[in-house]
Amino acid sequence: MRCRWSAPRPRACRREQAMAKIAFLGLGQMGAPMARRLLQAGHELTVWNRTPDRAKPLAGAGATVARSPAEAGAGAEFAITMLATPEGLQEVLLGENGLANALGPGDVYIDMSTVGPDTVRSIAARLAEGVAVVDAPVRGSVSQATEGRLEVFVGAGDKDFERVRPILESLGSLTHVGGPGAGAAMKLVANLVLGASIAAVGEAVALGEALGLGRAPLLNMLEDSQLAPAVRAKRANIESGHYPPNFKLRHAAKDLRLVVEAAAGADRDLKVSIAARAWLDAAVESGAADLDYSAVVGTILGEKPQP
Repeated sequence: MRCRWSAPRPRACRREQAMAKIAFLGLGQMGAPMARRLLQAGHELTVWNRTPDRAKPLAGAGATVARSPAEAGAGAEFAITMLATPEGLQEVLLGENGLANALGPGDVYIDMSTVGPDTVRSIAARLAEGVAVVDAPVRGSVSQATEGRLEVFVGAGDKDFERVRPILESLGSLTHVGGPGAGAAMKLVANLVLGASIAAVGEAVALGEALGLGRAPLLNMLEDSQLAPAVRAKRANIESGHYPPNFKLRHAAKDLRLVVEAAAGADRDLKVSIAARAWLDAAVESGAADLDYSAVVGTILGEKPQP
């Protein structure tokens, strides 16, 4: 019998499958702690990152470091990507020495990036026949990734979802939101809310201060409003003027671009999302791209956000 990682697993395979062989590509702010969680769970992990130095801590913890995406995927039954942009994902997967060259029938490809459903489906159509494709983008912070408390939106058929469940559960709580592409779609909706809410916080404070109200009483009121989660999470940043990155503003701006593009493709005119995107783009242009996404509040207030 050839044992493959699945759930439930045949009794004869359970001892053999104490570990799965996984390739993980993309070791940024979120990818690195996610990869470490998989390593800590006992899986055999091969990692790749465009900047090789980012792989050194994982190598020290027992991961194998590959020299190319194709080398990372060679022999792996599961390949996971966690990359910043649709363009970067396509290059890593489909470019020279790309991951797609290593994937074959029976393998499972899991994309955890925020790239939108169109990119997921486009890539799936270009992989070898028999490769299962699962989209599983995540919501959460770096600390949640480190602690295995991410929310994972999974788009997959029922059989593929059960196959990846034992692996993804190391990263957080899973929600099976539909078939292929549904996870990517749900993540866009989640980040629409994220971008619109933080822009609304900024505009609310800007208006209140323009009308002579103090920042502290404004934030106190907003903590009891519909914007409470955003204010509670980012109040310290807003009050101090310092925005150390948890989720970088450049990524939030990219996500709102994807939201607006997806809406246009579905013949929806999302005016609030368009306005939030404009604020995030303005913050990027003002030099806040590598600060936390909440630095857009500083931009709206006419301040210079600090790291």
